[in-house]
Amino acid sequence: MEQRRNRRFTLQLPLSITRSGAERVTAAGLTKNISSTGVLFTSDREPDLGGPIEYIINLNYEGAQPVSLRCMGKVLRAERVVNGFENPAFQVAATLERYEFVRER
Repeated sequence: MEQRRNRRFTLQLPLSITRSGAERVTAAGLTKNISSTGVLFTSDREPDLGGPIEYIINLNYEGAQPVSLRCMGKVLRAERVVNGFENPAFQVAATLERYEFVRER
């Protein structure tokens, strides 16, 4: 039986990667689960393993006042996922080391 230090919450929220390593990027994704120290998500772009990553999770994207969580962390693993489409997809595990709430205006 697998035991984790932090509880994981199964949430499917839109996510966008804004930085991978030293490179500014734009890549879309979808969270699979989130804990206080990390996130597991899918993306159409393979990030640099072990490198820094910056990503934005849209928490309230359809509400009257959209709220996002801007996160900085490190890529722990990235695995190619068979999705039945021509474009590759990756399942990515990343730490959540720093974050800030961002409100749309």
